[in-house]
Amino acid sequence: MVDKIEIQARLDFWKSALTKLRTAYLALVNGGVKSYTIDDRELTRFDIDKLKNEITEAERRVDELTAMLQRRKPRKAFGILPRDW
Repeated sequence: MVDKIEIQARLDFWKSALTKLRTAYLALVNGGVKSYTIDDRELTRFDIDKLKNEITEAERRVDELTAMLQRRKPRKAFGILPRDW
């Protein structure tokens, strides 16, 4: 198990990555630019679907790390089977 300092460092990393991804997505969607560069990576309008998936993944990680920092357990999925008696 990682300590609180490491969790906070990971949370800060994913929050900054999420901010960069959202900025790139908005720049490409608004049509103000033909391509957008994040560090050494160049994105075009054709990369919007991939960018959406990366944003979703980053949001999931931020939520997960926030829950770990607040000492909450991640939510577990379960299924309900309706029965006709």
